Amino acid sequence: MALQKIFKFLASLPSIIFGIVICAAILLIAIGVYRGGSAIGEIFAQNKILKQALANLTDENKIGYAKVISQTKDANGAVISTTLKFVETARDNELNQILQRQYTIEGDIVYFDALIIKFSDKMVMDGKKRSMYLWRRVYGEKMTPQAGFAIEKFGAEPDRYADLLKELPVKKRELFWSSIWDLANAPDKLAQYGITAIYGTVTYTQLREGLVYIFRITPTGQLYPEVIPEF
Repeated sequence: MALQKIFKFLASLPSIIFGIVICAAILLIAIGVYRGGSAIGEIFAQNKILKQALANLTDENKIGYAKVISQTKDANGAVISTTLKFVETARDNELNQILQRQYTIEGDIVYFDALIIKFSDKMVMDGKKRSMYLWRRVYGEKMTPQAGFAIEKFGAEPDRYADLLKELPVKKRELFWSSIWDLANAPDKLAQYGITAIYGTVTYTQLREGLVYIFRITPTGQLYPEVIPEF
């Protein structure tokens, strides 16, 4: 009803005034769209802050691990379900657990889904390539990815990188993490911002009790699990 009254009011205005009001409304909408689309560009424009932050990533290696808590099996010994613990560790201390999740997956083959962001050597202060990752979800081979269990809240600042952009205002940090995925399909902006690629990657493995699956990431964005006996 409120909208109907507004439209009736606008329709009652002289045609010139009506046109001015409509143009002003369109202009405000356009400004809002422009600001939303260019805001992340403003963050990347602050190259000194971002370049130093990326240099602080160092050559990330061990980023966490998963291990089986228990498995249920049928009469023939086939695994029915796997309960696992997933741990993410701090960048400055791999013994410091910053995220811990527990999941129960049907079967024993588990997929770990992450978003990879690769920066060019020109974008990093020390001239070396760097990659960032954002854990997304865990799921079994008998599930669809959409039905997977979330690891990080998508679009939120991950704990592992909580100090990465500390020199930026809080709102800009939030915008960086919520908008970074949108750049994946904007190749012109990727090149402009010094990002060589943004893409999803999935690594999967057959989990067994008594083993630890250590996740590692290379500076070029390769994510893989290393299997060792449980410690």
